[in-house]
Amino acid sequence: MKRTLYPHPRNPRYFTDDGKRAIYLTGSHTWCNLQDMGVSDPPPEFDFQAYLDFLQKHGHNFIRLWRWETPKWRYSLDKPFSFSKPHPWRRVGPGLAADGKPKFDLARFDESYFERLRTRVGMAAEIGIYVSIMLFEGHCVQFAAQGWEFHPFNPENNVNGIDGGRLDYYTLKRREVLALQETYVRKVIDTVNEFDNVLYEVCNEAGRYSTEWQYYFIRFIKSYEKEKAKQHPVGMTFQYGGKEYSGSNADLFNSPADWISPNPEGGYRDDPPVNDGSKVVLNDTDHLWGEGGNPQWVWKSFTRGHNVLFMDRIVALTHRTITWAGLSPAEDIPYAEEIRMAMGNTIKLATRFNIADMTPLPELASTGYCLANPGEAYIIYSPSNAEIKVDLRTAYGRLKVEWMHPVLGNSIQAGTVDGGEWCTLKPPLEGDSVLLLYK
Repeated sequence: MKRTLYPHPRNPRYFTDDGKRAIYLTGSHTWCNLQDMGVSDPPPEFDFQAYLDFLQKHGHNFIRLWRWETPKWRYSLDKPFSFSKPHPWRRVGPGLAADGKPKFDLARFDESYFERLRTRVGMAAEIGIYVSIMLFEGHCVQFAAQGWEFHPFNPENNVNGIDGGRLDYYTLKRREVLALQETYVRKVIDTVNEFDNVLYEVCNEAGRYSTEWQYYFIRFIKSYEKEKAKQHPVGMTFQYGGKEYSGSNADLFNSPADWISPNPEGGYRDDPPVNDGSKVVLNDTDHLWGEGGNPQWVWKSFTRGHNVLFMDRIVALTHRTITWAGLSPAEDIPYAEEIRMAMGNTIKLATRFNIADMTPLPELASTGYCLANPGEAYIIYSPSNAEIKVDLRTAYGRLKVEWMHPVLGNSIQAGTVDGGEWCTLKPPLEGDSVLLLYK
């Protein structure tokens, strides 16, 4: 890492750190990679080093570092409670909160939370992994059967007399709440500003009522960092609110954010639209399925100019990771390992080819999934083993032909093809494949 990321000046579908090479981001993220979570109190400690080893094994270079706001919650009354720790504020009382522990003092930070944050960002930086720090989390407060009851900004749970107002907490309505949120955000920035591998995400899945609040904090972060040594990208992700409160992708594209993660509208789940370069798009299964995806989606997203993220239970890493959700340790998301492997293969190609010079050009291939620098290099995904027609009318001379398995990553060299006209090529692989054409 040379310096902090910023949108590439020639190809703003991607970030860069030097204005020349494009940095494509992809990785598996999981709920308890910052705070420990589980159905026991205290929850088991998450093995962050094993998690980083897991990411390196799969060739990933990005994670969302999750924030969980409530120390106790359950999404359904017939499920056991889950617990999380540590939290940004000290629990010193006087008096007990709804979970039976000392109330939070919102004027006093718990330094152990910020020390853990700084340590984990630093560990990721040492091995070249970028980290998006989630500042707020809105899904639990909206949808948990019991969640807000235990939130630090519920007036029953703090000694400061602060009432966050549940959903008002994610708006600009309560000035005393906003002031405390600003203080917390400044503390996070002060804690990690020295690192080059940092990005920020304002909030996970608060509804559309949070739009102006999220815009406010995007600008707030940028303004506060102007006077700092480093400036980092700020993101805005899908505003999930069920049928009543969900936001639109237009809210994301119209935001002052540097990067966004959309919802399924427009085909981001099944047939991702071409990224026009107006934002860096991190297409995330968390906001498309919740849990889901498949390796075909990975390659469709990559060849349409998007970065790719996977909401992962990480079953292969530790059983404890998923116990908080009430899941069997043997369960994993269908196609999870294939997705992880496919993501690793996309980053290999993004590194091997100069994707700063490549744009999504679906019209150049009969499959509709083509990332290309016309005349120089083409990455074409085929979701079947049917013949592929490629427009090489702007290519001169010969191009090498290579076929790659989209999951296993093994390649077959298949000679050359002459430019100057349309060509038809038959995949030698069963099932889907990746065709590489290059000078």
